[in-house]
Amino acid sequence: MGGLFSAYAWGMVWKFRSTFLLGLANTAASAAVGIILSLILGIIFGLMATSEKPVLRAIARVYVEFIQNTPVMLQVCFLYYFLAFSQHSIGILPTGMIGLGVYHGAYVAEVFRAGITAVPKGQFEAAKSQGFNYFEEMYYIILPQTVKIILPPMVNQVVNLIKNTSCLYIIGGTDLIAQTYSFVTGEITGGAYGPAYFVAGALFFVVCYPLSRLATNWEKRLKAREVATVAKAETAAV
Repeated sequence: MGGLFSAYAWGMVWKFRSTFLLGLANTAASAAVGIILSLILGIIFGLMATSEKPVLRAIARVYVEFIQNTPVMLQVCFLYYFLAFSQHSIGILPTGMIGLGVYHGAYVAEVFRAGITAVPKGQFEAAKSQGFNYFEEMYYIILPQTVKIILPPMVNQVVNLIKNTSCLYIIGGTDLIAQTYSFVTGEITGGAYGPAYFVAGALFFVVCYPLSRLATNWEKRLKAREVATVAKAETAAV
């Protein structure tokens, strides 16, 4: 029954297609909230990492190093059971969203840090000479210049976050992978392994591949634009 070319298995997948669509919707919801949270954390810790205060830089470094060097599945499990045993459980889906946001927030923070440090120092000096405070300097001068630098890696982080929603099944989530697992182990639908996991993989591919191509093409265009700008500057100088 579970073979990839089993007509009966494909029929079961089609009959219960709402199961996969529900999983995809939950995956999209988890990813959306996770992306928003990771952006918030990324901006905060990215700014802390480039701060002139050593304490703030140290806190940001600890957060980034700890999160990046421990598995996301472990972090999600720890958060879920910590909240459960402390009698402050907020539910599986919200816990998963927070776990994903915290995990990817560390990577987004590094993206922002790299983008900020890539801005020429003269821009910082110019902002200070105009009397801007730190937040005005970042808001009006620095961050707008980092956009073209950070957008491609940010899109890659979005893709990675979407794929990492598959880790939520470990805490009993209702994401696409969890729904697929429930389908292939169900009393009525159990056994349609090949078609079920093929469909789940295809849905992930349909969502993630266009975003990956967008990031790649975006990066190529930005590099081509930089080369053209440098070439024009050299020509003008000559």
